[in-house]
Amino acid sequence: MNQINKAICIISLESKRNLSFENLNNICSGLGGCGYYAESVCRVAFDNSAEIVRAISDAKANFENIIISCPHSMENTVKSFLSSLFGASFNDIGILERDNYSVFVFFYDGVNRLTFDDLKSKLDTKYSINYERSYVRACVPEDVLNKAISKAQSEIAANNLDASINVKYEYGDCRIEILYSSKTPKIYFDNMLRGLVETLGEYVYALEDISLAEQLYRLLKLRRIKISIAESFTGGGVGKSLVDVPGVSEVYFEGLNTYSNEAKMSRLGVSEGLIKTGNCQLSISTTGIAGPKSDNTSKPVGLAYIGIGLGEDISVYKFNFKGDRECISRTAINQALYLAYKRIK
Repeated sequence: MNQINKAICIISLESKRNLSFENLNNICSGLGGCGYYAESVCRVAFDNSAEIVRAISDAKANFENIIISCPHSMENTVKSFLSSLFGASFNDIGILERDNYSVFVFFYDGVNRLTFDDLKSKLDTKYSINYERSYVRACVPEDVLNKAISKAQSEIAANNLDASINVKYEYGDCRIEILYSSKTPKIYFDNMLRGLVETLGEYVYALEDISLAEQLYRLLKLRRIKISIAESFTGGGVGKSLVDVPGVSEVYFEGLNTYSNEAKMSRLGVSEGLIKTGNCQLSISTTGIAGPKSDNTSKPVGLAYIGIGLGEDISVYKFNFKGDRECISRTAINQALYLAYKRIK
């Protein structure tokens, strides 16, 4: 892939007793969302002053853009050392500039005045870059996603496009962000985007940065349809996803979290379900085994059934999800929202 890379180094200062990749992952993700990528990443124990000095001095010798991630308690010490090293001061939000150097300081355990939008604005201005963004949202199997991304990256490389693709894939739901220079020939970009969408096919639910729940809400409102939800092993997660969308009360009639078999029979009648009341047109139901153990039957962990009803037309989908308890339930939640969206699309 033809990445947009302007010699960036990331240094994360962490406790040697609790080293993790979370801090670096957050920085790399935020940086990638701006259309920039690091050539070097480094983790240093924050109580090893000699190693910190060496890492920062090496970064100054080899990179013109340095990102420091550290605890808020080190702010004064880190900024004082960097100001002395570069012979310049930080501004109010945490950016130091001197000659062709740019230094950014983020805190991973406190409030940051500096945002990645600030970083992007500074680097875009520094390199006279203007990037646009396009988005594709899809609830898609991982193998189909990998095929689509590989094809799009090949198009970018073949046409030498100044563009990059950032993919966030969680529990079957995918957010694809495409950053491209405003100088990119439109015909080449359009062809690449069209190929990406065609490969993803029916799994695409939006060509903008919008969640599954938001897109379902929009469609429910457009179709003037009300929805009811009955959940078992997803524990109310489908309903919560919708309730988190502002204005959803216009289309959300009720949600029931019936976990035990007795509750399913007494509250839902199981075989009759939600549509019988006549107060909604679309219904979702979920049942399954999220684990970590089975339910004392021969049914495997990950087995799930999702029912979608539109009027009297009811379909039931069987899945065998993989992963731990959280992964299984959250994947089922996304699948339920997606299937409901498909039914009324």
